[in-house]
Amino acid sequence: MADIIVAFPKIQDAKNLRRLLMRNGYDVNAICDSGAEVMEAVNRLDGGVVITGYRFSDMHYMELNEYLPKGFQMLLLASPEKLADSDVSDLISLAMPFKVQDLLTTLDMMMVQYRRWKKKQGKKPRERSGEQKKAIDAAKALLMERNHMTEEEAHHYIQKLSMDSGNKMAETAEMIIELNR
Repeated sequence: MADIIVAFPKIQDAKNLRRLLMRNGYDVNAICDSGAEVMEAVNRLDGGVVITGYRFSDMHYMELNEYLPKGFQMLLLASPEKLADSDVSDLISLAMPFKVQDLLTTLDMMMVQYRRWKKKQGKKPRERSGEQKKAIDAAKALLMERNHMTEEEAHHYIQKLSMDSGNKMAETAEMIIELNR
């Protein structure tokens, strides 16, 4: 599950929100009352959500958002007036006072986004073996010679056939070579 940090200028507000989240099944990893504490916390954790207020004694929410490392999203809780006066178009925000269900639904959505991001991080493309590279290069050379394609056109052709058939590019390249023997 994603890490959750609750940060408000008044520590009691942060504690109250932590209690609310914990009653609804969320674990809160840290509560903070300054931007510096938030930065210290995010540097210890892997990723997740920072639920924050508008301004701290040492930092504004926009600065904090800029400093957040990859893997962290911000949920800004502020008055409707503050939200109207700010450029929050690239942030997820809720106007205070908020309905508990709105907060939980928003947090659920952010958790889904985090899990998708985390899953993508684990899916790095595999390096092709030497044999696979040779097969793709041979198929491209064949297409370039017989069909008068450029290397880029041949590559895109193999790529498209691969996607359309649901096979890997190396398998598609081997089929092209076999069909043209």
